Amino acid sequence: MSRTALRICPLCEATCGLTLTIEGTKVTGARGDREDVFSKGFICPKGASFGAVDGDPDRLRTPLVRRDGELREATWEEAFDAVAAGIRPVVERYGANSVGVVLGNPNVHTMAGALYPTVLIAGLGTRSLFTASTVDQMPKHVSSGLLYGDANAIPVPDLDHTDHLLLIGANPLESNGSLCTAADFPGKLKALKARGGTLTVIDPRRTRTAKLADRHIAIRPGTDALLLAAMAQVLFEELLVDPGESAPHLEGLEELAEAVRDFTPEAVTAACDVDASLIRTLARGLAAAPTAAVYGRIGSCTVPYGTLASWLVDVLNILTGNLDRPGGALFPQAATDRTPRPAGPGHGFQLARWHSRVSGHPEAKGELPLSALAEEIDTATTEGEPIRALVAVAANPVLSAPDGDRLDKALDSLDFMVSVDPYLNETSRHADVVLPPPPPSQSPHHDFAFNTLAVRNQVRYSRPAVPLEPGRMAETEILARLTLAATGMHGADPSAVDDLVIGQTLGKAVKDPHSPVHGRDPRELAAQLTGETGPERRLDMMLRLGPYGDGFGTRPDGLGLARLLAHPHGIDLGPLRPRLPQPLKTRSGRIELLPQPIVDDLPRLREGLKRRPDELVLVGRRHLRSNNSWMHNVPALTGGTNRCTLHIHPEDAERLGVRDGAPVRVKGAGGEVTAPAEVTDGVRRGVVSLPHGWGHDRPGTRLSHAATDPGVNVNQLLDGSLLDPLSGNAVLNGVPVELAPVAAR
Repeated sequence: MSRTALRICPLCEATCGLTLTIEGTKVTGARGDREDVFSKGFICPKGASFGAVDGDPDRLRTPLVRRDGELREATWEEAFDAVAAGIRPVVERYGANSVGVVLGNPNVHTMAGALYPTVLIAGLGTRSLFTASTVDQMPKHVSSGLLYGDANAIPVPDLDHTDHLLLIGANPLESNGSLCTAADFPGKLKALKARGGTLTVIDPRRTRTAKLADRHIAIRPGTDALLLAAMAQVLFEELLVDPGESAPHLEGLEELAEAVRDFTPEAVTAACDVDASLIRTLARGLAAAPTAAVYGRIGSCTVPYGTLASWLVDVLNILTGNLDRPGGALFPQAATDRTPRPAGPGHGFQLARWHSRVSGHPEAKGELPLSALAEEIDTATTEGEPIRALVAVAANPVLSAPDGDRLDKALDSLDFMVSVDPYLNETSRHADVVLPPPPPSQSPHHDFAFNTLAVRNQVRYSRPAVPLEPGRMAETEILARLTLAATGMHGADPSAVDDLVIGQTLGKAVKDPHSPVHGRDPRELAAQLTGETGPERRLDMMLRLGPYGDGFGTRPDGLGLARLLAHPHGIDLGPLRPRLPQPLKTRSGRIELLPQPIVDDLPRLREGLKRRPDELVLVGRRHLRSNNSWMHNVPALTGGTNRCTLHIHPEDAERLGVRDGAPVRVKGAGGEVTAPAEVTDGVRRGVVSLPHGWGHDRPGTRLSHAATDPGVNVNQLLDGSLLDPLSGNAVLNGVPVELAPVAAR
C-alpha cells in the first residue's frame, strides 16, 4: 500500500520541499511539494531522483572494521569499541593535535552534521581541523569576518526584488545557488528579466546562466578581483559612490578610495581581457540601477585572489548603497540564530591564531587548508607530531582535495582512521572503521546552515519519512557515540551528548541579560523542552531561544518545535529586511571597509597587473545532476551531458591538433590525466574545463555504477601549493596546464 510523506531535499543548497511516494519502506517517487512555503513545488533532477539516491544498493548497511588487513562487517558495539581503542591511545601518547578531523560537504545537508561535529572537535581539543570550505567558500567567510566581524554574516542578493544583478563566477542554473539558498533560482532570474531587470554574468564559460543573461563577459580566469577593483575605482573617480543608509555604519571610506586608485580600467584590461570602456559601463550601470546586487561564488573564490574578490563583491554593494536594503544584498535571519544582541562593538574576527605544522599556513575560522592535509600526515618536523589518527565525516578528500595520489598514500600511513560514510569510496576505503549512516528517508531534516543564507526567511522541519531499518543506527546517534568513544567517554549513553549541549546552552542563556530567559533556572527550562529525540530537543531549544522564538513562554505566539510540527509545509517568516547595525561584531561596531589583512594583500593584487597571461589555463565546472563526488553512483544522475570530458575552444583544439571525442593528455603541477576532448565554443579561447568530483577508478571501493564510467580526478593536476594566502582556500581555477593529443595506437 502506497502513502506519501513530506521531506526537505538534502541534495543541494536549494533545500526544496518534496512529496515522497513510499511503498512499504521504499521511496518510489518524488515530486515538488506545492504547499512548501519556500520552494512552492519547484524540483530539479536531483530531487526527482531522491528515491534512487535513497535506495542505492551500494550503500553500506552495517559497520565495517578492519581485521587482518581487510574491512569486514561488524556489530555497532564492535565498531565503537574499535574507535575507542584506536583514537584514545593516539591522543594520550602524541597529544590532541595528532588527531585530525575532516568534514565533507554533506555535513551541512544533515541535522547530525550540523549538531555533533563541533562537540567532537571541542571534546578532542584538536586544532587539526580540515573541511570542504577550503576548497570552496572560505574566502567569503574571511571577507565577511573582516568586514562585519562575523565570518558567518554573509549578505545574499534579494533576488525577488532587485532590478540589476551581477553574477561573477556563479552558475546558479546548474548549481541552484551556493551561499545563497534559493529554491528555483532559474525561475527567479527569469522573473528578474520579465520585470525589466538586468542580468550580467561574468564567467570564462558560456554557461546556461550566461546564455540567459543580458550581457555575458568572458573574463580571463583568476582576474575577478582586478575587474571588481577597477569597477570600485570608477565609482570613486566618477563621484558615483553613494552608500545610502549604510553610510553611518562605515569606517575607512576615504582610505578605500586611495587603496583602489591604481586599479583603473585601463590598468586591468590586459590582465582581465575585458575592454576598459566595458568596465566603466558595468560600474555606471551598477550605480544607476534603482536597486542592484553583486553576487560572486565558486569561480571567484577558488582563485589566487579569492578573499580579495569576495571582499570587493561586498565593497561594490556598499559603495552603491545596495547593502542592507531591499533589492540589494541583505543579511538573512534564521529561526535558529542566536538571540540578536544589541548593536555595538564586538570581539571582531581574527586570522592566523595558529598555523599548520609543516608549511605554516594560517588558520581561518578555526580551520587549516584541506590542501595541507597530506603533508600534515606524511611529513615529520620538529614542530609537533604529525597527524596519526583521522576522523572523516562525510568526506572524500582523495577526490576533492589537490594531489589525491599523495593523500591516498598518506592515509595508508595513519595509525588509525574512522570514516562516517554510507559508501566505501576513495577515502573511506582506507579507514579502520566505517560507520554508515542510514539513507536520507530514514533521517530527520532541518537546514541549520542554509537557512542563514536563504533569500526569504522561513523555517521547516521533516521527521523521518521511513522508519529506521532494523540493524541501522540514526546518524545523530552514530556521531554522538563517536564523540563519546573519541573523547574518553566510551560506553556512556549517547543522550549525554545532547544533555551536555542543552545544559551548556541554557546555562549561558540565563546569564545573558539580552536573552529572553535571563535569570531563570536552566533546569526548569530544560524540563520544558519537547521532542522525541535529543536532536529534536536541541532544535526546540534553539527555536525557542531564537529571534522568532517563544522565549520559553515570554512570547506565547513565538516559535517552538510543537508549532513547527503543526505546519508540515513550513512557516514563512517574511522577506529579508534591513538589519544594520545589529549583525556587526567588529571591534569598532562598524563595517570596516579596509581591514589590515586586506591592506597587506593588495600589493599582491597589484603584481597581478603585470602578470603575463598563461597560454592555457584550467577551470572546473558543475552539473545540475551532480553534487561533488557523492552522486556519481546513481544511474539517473549520470550520462547525457553529465560526463567527464575536457571542454576546449575550437581554435585551441585546431592549434594543438586535438580532435573532438579523441583522448587528450592534460598536465599540471601535480600530475597528469587523460580525458576525451569535447570541442565547444562554450569556453573562451585559452581556457579548458574539466568537471569536479570524478576519478572513481581506485581499487577497493564499492561504487559499482560510478566505476563503469569513472572519469578523471581534476584535482590530481594540482600539487596543493597554490592557495589564497588569507583564507587557505585551494586555487582550483585559472591554473596553467599543458595539453597534448594522445596518439592512436
